[in-house]
Amino acid sequence: MASITFSKSAKRVVTARNKAIVSMEGALSIWIADCRRKQIPLDTNIIRTKALGLYETFAAKEPQDDDDHGEEDEEDDGEHEPQAGTSTDPPPRKPRFTASKGWFERFKKRFSLKSVSLCGEAASAGTEAADIYAKETFTNIIAEGGYKPEQVFNMDETGLFWKRMPSRTFLFKEEAKASGFKAFKDRVTLVMCGNAAGFLLRPGLIYRVKNPRALKNKNKNLLPVYWMHNQKAWMTKLLTSNWFHKCFIPQVSKYLAEKGLPFKILLLMDNAGGHATDLSHEGIQVDFLPPNTTSLIQPMDQGVIRAFKALYTKNTLEDLVACMGDTQEDEDETFNLKAYWQQYTIASCLQNIQNSLQEMKLATVNASWKKLWSEVVYDDVGFTPVEIQCSAVQKSVQLAAIIGGDGFGDMTTEDVNELLDCHSEPLTDADLEDLTKSASEEEDEPQEGAQEVVEETGLTLERLAKLCNLAKELKELSQEWDEDMVRSLQLCNKIDENIAPYRMLLDQKKKQRQQLPITMFFQPLKTEAVPPEVEEVSQEKTPQSEES
Repeated sequence: MASITFSKSAKRVVTARNKAIVSMEGALSIWIADCRRKQIPLDTNIIRTKALGLYETFAAKEPQDDDDHGEEDEEDDGEHEPQAGTSTDPPPRKPRFTASKGWFERFKKRFSLKSVSLCGEAASAGTEAADIYAKETFTNIIAEGGYKPEQVFNMDETGLFWKRMPSRTFLFKEEAKASGFKAFKDRVTLVMCGNAAGFLLRPGLIYRVKNPRALKNKNKNLLPVYWMHNQKAWMTKLLTSNWFHKCFIPQVSKYLAEKGLPFKILLLMDNAGGHATDLSHEGIQVDFLPPNTTSLIQPMDQGVIRAFKALYTKNTLEDLVACMGDTQEDEDETFNLKAYWQQYTIASCLQNIQNSLQEMKLATVNASWKKLWSEVVYDDVGFTPVEIQCSAVQKSVQLAAIIGGDGFGDMTTEDVNELLDCHSEPLTDADLEDLTKSASEEEDEPQEGAQEVVEETGLTLERLAKLCNLAKELKELSQEWDEDMVRSLQLCNKIDENIAPYRMLLDQKKKQRQQLPITMFFQPLKTEAVPPEVEEVSQEKTPQSEES
């Protein structure tokens, strides 16, 4: 039962808010924000209906007394004026939560929701605004700024369920039945940005964890994405600013310098709630598209993102097929699809993101600007976003047939397209319930009170020596086993060419270690003897020097 505070001297009675309603409102605010990001139409009635459903979900999990119906501020302001002479009387029993208009107005004030109407007249207004922006506003900006296609960029973010299979596959069904965390619900947010010439930047990626175990010992500056994180894996104003200054600006600076173009940039963004509106930098003009126009004229929304997701699905299935083939070559091993899928981590996801982006053609990204800037779109026959997507979907169906099994052997293009659509569907009540819980992050950090074990990471002196010794051994084996001397020498030359950067790094680290006794006078460091294998590598001679 909700707790009540009142006294003889009190002017008003204040009722503590019901936990189920507090949880419901938090989840509802997340749901509204998600719908806005996905351009899903909302109005007052839709939101109030959703509130009722969410309240039932959370109320069912809260212990309730028989007299407690869960409503604390339904038809009134949540604070009761006791009548004269009755200040010690308990307040009357309140009705069950009904998501009334009064509650909705107070909910909007609590969560600073200025407007929630995105359908009806807003849709027609969006079409008109898109036409005006494309034909007048954007044209004037380009003319006044003298921008070239290489200098005009568009950024948009999208959700990606990175470990989800089509819903009819047995992998999906078995994971849906399992208790605990469901990996197929795990989502990342990708920040994709490209210019009118067709160039795609290294994407930003937002994950729910800062340091996942799968990326232990990995230098995040060398990942194929710009790594960011927050608990819900969503874009926020802070992360927008982070991406703008630390990801976007460095990349476009390098790109334009390579093209011999001045640092003069136009960045187009939509007006999503998570986007910072105060982005500024010398040489960069940021312009926000009119409300309700992103699906009509925003380049990244004209099939590029969907084509990318289709390629990501195809590449994931290709990994499965390749792993099956490798196992079949080894007669002692039996391929276990479920075991393989359990080992598909966020690191695997990053590899497939990189492969998918590499398959995106310049012409495909360039074609997405057709509705906004048709003058710069060149011949796109065979490379339009729709054609790339359809090709990837067809290939996914063929790969699924090779995998076989329930839901794979009879997979259709409709199954794959349903998977692509799920990225844009609104969050379910179960999803919202998970998001409102405190996250148990899978970070690889020592627990409180535990002794931290410090491990050497990266290319240490010993690891570099081992790499170089393995390269030497590989050359010796090829010379011993290969009857074709020319082919063997070609391999040795290639090995020497590719191992050279590691040898240089090894020499540098050897010199640093030899200087340790001097640096010890300045800071206490433990000296170590140079391992025998390191000395061996330093004395190794190349085949050319031996012949000479």
